[in-house]
Amino acid sequence: MASVLPATPHLYGLQFSSSSFRPKSSVRSASLKFFYSPAQALSTSSAMQVPGAVSEKEMPLGIDATIEAEYASQAKLLQEFSNIPSIDKAWIFKSDGANCSRAMFSTGQVNLLANKKRTVILSSHVSKTSKQSVDFQWTPFPIEMTGVSTIVPSPSGSKLLVVRNKEKESPTQLEIWGPSLLEKEIHIPQSVHGSLYTDGWFEGVSWNHKETLIAYVAEEPSPLKPAFNDLGYKKEGCSEKDCGSWKGQGDWEEDWGETYSKKRKPSLFVVNINSGEVQAIQGISKSLTVGQVVWAPSSSHGCHNYLVFVGWSSENGPNQTPRKLGIKYCYNRPCALYAIRAPFQELKANEVPLNDNEMDNSATEINLTHGLSSAFFPRFSPDGKSLVFLSAKTAVDSGAHSATNSLHRIDWPADRKLQSSLNIIDVVRVVVCPEDGCFPGLYCSSFLSDPWLSDGRTMILSSVWGSTNVILSVNILSCEISRLTPNDSSYSWNVLALDEDNILAVSSSPIDPPQIKYGYHTGQMDQSNTWNWLNISSPFVRYSDKVKSFLSSLQFSIMKIPVSDPSEILSKGARKPYEAIFISNKENKIDGARNPLIVILHGGPHSVSLTSYSKSLAFLSSLGYTLLIVNYRGSLGFGEEALQSLPGKVGSQDVNDVLAALDYVTGKGLVDASKVAVLGGSHGGFLTTHLIGQAPDRFVVAAVRNPVCNLSLMLGTTDIPDWCYVEAFGSDGKSYFSEAPSAEYLSLFYSKSPIAHISKVKTPVLFLLGAQDLRVPVSNGLQYARTLREKGVEVKVIVFPEDVHGIERPQSDFESFLNIGVWFKKYCK
Repeated sequence: MASVLPATPHLYGLQFSSSSFRPKSSVRSASLKFFYSPAQALSTSSAMQVPGAVSEKEMPLGIDATIEAEYASQAKLLQEFSNIPSIDKAWIFKSDGANCSRAMFSTGQVNLLANKKRTVILSSHVSKTSKQSVDFQWTPFPIEMTGVSTIVPSPSGSKLLVVRNKEKESPTQLEIWGPSLLEKEIHIPQSVHGSLYTDGWFEGVSWNHKETLIAYVAEEPSPLKPAFNDLGYKKEGCSEKDCGSWKGQGDWEEDWGETYSKKRKPSLFVVNINSGEVQAIQGISKSLTVGQVVWAPSSSHGCHNYLVFVGWSSENGPNQTPRKLGIKYCYNRPCALYAIRAPFQELKANEVPLNDNEMDNSATEINLTHGLSSAFFPRFSPDGKSLVFLSAKTAVDSGAHSATNSLHRIDWPADRKLQSSLNIIDVVRVVVCPEDGCFPGLYCSSFLSDPWLSDGRTMILSSVWGSTNVILSVNILSCEISRLTPNDSSYSWNVLALDEDNILAVSSSPIDPPQIKYGYHTGQMDQSNTWNWLNISSPFVRYSDKVKSFLSSLQFSIMKIPVSDPSEILSKGARKPYEAIFISNKENKIDGARNPLIVILHGGPHSVSLTSYSKSLAFLSSLGYTLLIVNYRGSLGFGEEALQSLPGKVGSQDVNDVLAALDYVTGKGLVDASKVAVLGGSHGGFLTTHLIGQAPDRFVVAAVRNPVCNLSLMLGTTDIPDWCYVEAFGSDGKSYFSEAPSAEYLSLFYSKSPIAHISKVKTPVLFLLGAQDLRVPVSNGLQYARTLREKGVEVKVIVFPEDVHGIERPQSDFESFLNIGVWFKKYCK
């Protein structure tokens, strides 16, 4: 079900992108030992490298020595790839010298023993010696950001906010750093608010223009729970440490689903960094959940300031369902932009504060986007005249969890007198069916906090374009869109930061780890868009000789796969070819025979696999596998008609697309049809289990991560039951949605599910399941695995007790792909 783009969204399962979930603690996985536990199959030589390794003396009797050696060998290789850092964020700061600036990079590296992602900061002095040359002078060592949740530089770059979200009942810590020292430390107790949201969805941390106030989104204080002691009910309550009494649970309250199991109410706050005072924003309707806050431009008298934020109604289902449905990665949740007066009036000399009457109706939130079902990622132009935002109206209207975006503009009132009838101007409309090679529509997962070139009207952003990610410029006044990354590049690109009118970016491919790029325009901004890209030597791209050797032996291409049955009943966009990424050894043979093939399927289904670097795919390639990564119809990046052709046809159209892609490469003699494995997560797991049921003779082995196996079982347990209706019935499923489906609907859900074909399955299957998954609860995979075992099919199940849908905690991810490698090797000899 339901990454590209961020992470493994929704049901994205296998989303081989740079983003990741944030691990919390170290807990070893539990294995249902149908065969053997991987943690027990590691040799002594790998015990220092892999968490959970045991010595030979501890090995259980009956473990095959060859399998044990395979675990040890592959664990060493996987760690080589795991050590390569990711480039997550970057900031550019102006410098006093001419043609100079400073860059700060946030990078991530896996810390397996601690079961965390280690975040480090590395800085560089940037010298632009000429337009065609730039020099990055790096500091000798990076600094690890231990205990830091996020960092946010001020607009001028003269201050840095460091956020430390503490565990349990400890206060949240805000630090304000100057150029050389800590200027202010603010401790905010849980009675004021809980942790700040720093996950990239509700997250919003925004400095005001004077750099004296910071607005942010944090968890509203929890309501008081009832307390009890040996005499019964205790009126005055109690603390957690009071041994003479205990806290009850109180009323259950809906949360926002997957990854938000302990989050219920994101709310707005503003801190005055001079006084340390924190104020909650008053006047916002209780029915709204808020996020993505930014400061509006200041008024001329300086005290009539607004905050603009995104608001989601708690009744966000297809029929205004009175419950919170899962929101992470679900762009089909209705939302709007709101404005509200900010606290802490800042007065000039001899200025009198405005009274409540002079504030108009701004004491309560004002809906700025009436008539538009979706509005998020607000950004103000540098001159303060335009408010630009993204919309997922097509997702909201159709019910698909993600679809083609549109970009819009509101002309911000010069007098700052707001009303709910502001005119919304279309900047980039939804592309229904793109012409070959042309712009396919917007598919953005985020914006830079400051995405503007010096003209103040040109935005720079990253977007999916087919199977690649590209960098685009959008003129918000003329509505002109230009692709800035090379048209002939099959690599994926992401913008990191802007250096005046130059672009700092990162580029990678399945066979090339991330490389920093520096782009500059060769002419005037209003002339033909020609950009040159310089390679920047950096410490991030240093990796072992073994990894270099493996990657240098690989090649990749993007294939166009014709639709197997281009019926005239289909829309034009649904009849167009879809794409697959093909990764192979340059020789593609071992001892004269074709390498075994792994078919890899992304989740969603409205997601996409990109040509960006993935250590997991690089690891599988290095084991001698050819990879076929299929972006079946319904994937992002190919126009709205192709995407909307899939809802209502899951389990058939997507299955046929995968088989057609397999037939395509087999027909060209690129693969050996007798040695094909299949791997998928979430909806990719749905496809994988469908394939081994519908085409049982095509695949010798399979592996699935949190797969959707039985829609009728999933309905009552998932955080997004509406997904089941829309993908099974199409957009009409929105009107059929009910928490209590009829027997007729349950029968249809079952018929659309892989479990309906389980009697034909004979392929050995590895199941990797997160016990805390709210999106595709663990019962879905376990039911299917147990049924296969009952039938005598070879099955191996590993359950990760503390993992959610993505299974991206470092140790869990490591153990997952190590087992995939060994499992596939066993059946693809």
